[in-house]
Amino acid sequence: MSAEIKKMEGNSLREQVAAMRQSLFDEEILDKQFVQMEELEDVHNPNFAEELMTLYFRDSSKLLVSVEKALERPPYDANKLDKFLHQLKGSSASVGANKVWIETNKMREALKAEDVERIKNQFQLVKRAHKTLKGKLEPYFHLLRQAGPADAAQPPE
Repeated sequence: MSAEIKKMEGNSLREQVAAMRQSLFDEEILDKQFVQMEELEDVHNPNFAEELMTLYFRDSSKLLVSVEKALERPPYDANKLDKFLHQLKGSSASVGANKVWIETNKMREALKAEDVERIKNQFQLVKRAHKTLKGKLEPYFHLLRQAGPADAAQPPE
């Protein structure tokens, strides 16, 4: 394969990566905090954002299991639930997981209102937002690795 063909394929992959990335912002799944995380990548740590997101998914998945267990049997320990949700909200904000952050805030509001049905329904939305984030970021990072190194992170349009 000639160098020119490889370059054309690389450009096509980069265009796909850019389109996938933009959709994550357009759908408000990610926010500008994610861009700031990407800007911390350099030649010594080219996969910083992916590594941080991997840690986020590991820790946030554990928090979701803890919340689920706390919701198994009423009466709920509101303080314990709020502690888990506060951790999830904070870690989501720090990596730019906007939709998870939004749904977690709504669940905390339902918890403060002591609205059991709303708490349960909102937890399903938190889990869905988390699953969507993971389901969209994994192929994004895979494609990003295939495309190879690129220029510095660009803010979403």
